[in-house]
Amino acid sequence: QVQLVESGGGLVQAGGSLTLSCAGSGLFLGEYNVAWFRQMTGSDRKFVARIGGNNGFIFYEDFARGRFNISRDNSGNAVYLQMNSLKPDDTAVYYCAADKLAFTSAQSYDYWGQGAQVIVSS
Repeated sequence: QVQLVESGGGLVQAGGSLTLSCAGSGLFLGEYNVAWFRQMTGSDRKFVARIGGNNGFIFYEDFARGRFNISRDNSGNAVYLQMNSLKPDDTAVYYCAADKLAFTSAQSYDYWGQGAQVIVSS
């Protein structure tokens, strides 16, 4: 059974940092494109960042570029999202997702984690 499990969410003050982790079981994440999405209350899931499975190509949404950093661990079966200079507008539930073909469209991802709540206080 494939599972993605996020961890590392929490409450942080504006300007602070958090690192989210996405661990895979039942699949080897190193073979998959892994993306982070976020969902604010009442909104659809929005793309944040993606790291490619085969070539490691990294792509960020505009709001994340320069503040967030997506990476894999050496084993390849975990992906991280380091978030710096956090703003109250970054408050959301953050999800990791995996798929062998998908890029930035949430509908294209087959596997999802349960989500990690991030709250940024002003």
